[in-house]
Amino acid sequence: MASAPQANLPLFYKDLMPLNSRDHGAWKSRTTENATWMVGQHAIPLTAEEFVHASRHFPIIFSVADKPVPLALFGLNEGVNVFFDADGKLTEPVYVPAYARRYPFMLAKLNPDTEDLSLCFDPTSDLLGEFDDGAALFDGEEPSESCKQTLEFCRNFEEAGFRTQSFMDELVKHDLLMDGEVSIQQQGNDQPFVYRGFKMVDQEKLRDLRGDVLRQMNQSGMLALIFAHLFSLEHMSEIFGRQVQLGKGPVPAA
Repeated sequence: MASAPQANLPLFYKDLMPLNSRDHGAWKSRTTENATWMVGQHAIPLTAEEFVHASRHFPIIFSVADKPVPLALFGLNEGVNVFFDADGKLTEPVYVPAYARRYPFMLAKLNPDTEDLSLCFDPTSDLLGEFDDGAALFDGEEPSESCKQTLEFCRNFEEAGFRTQSFMDELVKHDLLMDGEVSIQQQGNDQPFVYRGFKMVDQEKLRDLRGDVLRQMNQSGMLALIFAHLFSLEHMSEIFGRQVQLGKGPVPAA
């Protein structure tokens, strides 16, 4: 039985429960082609090491927050995802961020007084339970190989998150983020559609950085990530076009 919904849960998660052999010893995890948690989700968190792969398919932007995070745009408007249909099925081969692939699992602290993380899951998901099919989560009281692989994936994701935070700290430190704005002209409309409400790298400030700072960014691989972000913004008009084809484009002002 799921506990009461918890406040301030991450995107996708409606509840969170620790996985253990006592309560879930007979449970299995099954796969699905319908990622219902992706339906209508237009912005998915992204780790920095995913930038190169992600930049080939959709725009990478940064959230407007005290601590901005990278986001992959699957749509330009809230409630619109141009790569997943209404059933949560991927409509064409694109890179799916690790944040979405780890669901319904995640690592979380059970005790605020410790830094230890435990493997937890969303009990409202239909991917875990006492099924006839699927991969067993436990072999007796020990985690199964499938469960160990899931745990390793989640650990790798958490480590990537720390590296991403370091990347973001460097962007903020050098004041490289600016308010983003993209103007898209649609044929037949006099006025362009203007999208705001996100952050992007300021190319002028990037060019004005001291040579030693740029060299350090290049050696660390940070510069390549910045360029992947900037190049990915070319997908904005493509995403806009997909929304229009799906009948989910913005409505011109009267």
